[in-house]
Amino acid sequence: MALRVITVDDSKTMRDMVSHTLKTAGYDVLEAEDGKKALDVLNGQAADVVITDLNMPNMNGLELIKALRLLPAYKTTPILMLTTEADETKKNAGREAGATGWIVKPFNPEKLISVVKRVAGG
Repeated sequence: MALRVITVDDSKTMRDMVSHTLKTAGYDVLEAEDGKKALDVLNGQAADVVITDLNMPNMNGLELIKALRLLPAYKTTPILMLTTEADETKKNAGREAGATGWIVKPFNPEKLISVVKRVAGG
């Protein structure tokens, strides 16, 4: 069975690019446009890896990570930040919130797939 990844980004174009890249590599992909929607989606089905943007309306990436880390099912789930932010203080905030890794946009599709494979343990 394919690993399931959720991509959370307020940009439909970015969600489409991430989704297409991962589906081409054989992953099952869920999508949400912000942290609140992601929590709703994940309430009904589990994801093996979470990829989230940092800057989004309603609930940003850091708030989403903190909320997920409070849920028993997501205590150890790999969570990747995919954002235009490359600032060290933002990366540290992401790590403190519980992010597993950080990928800067625009992303390289092969690199995204290799990072997802690595954090998913496959």
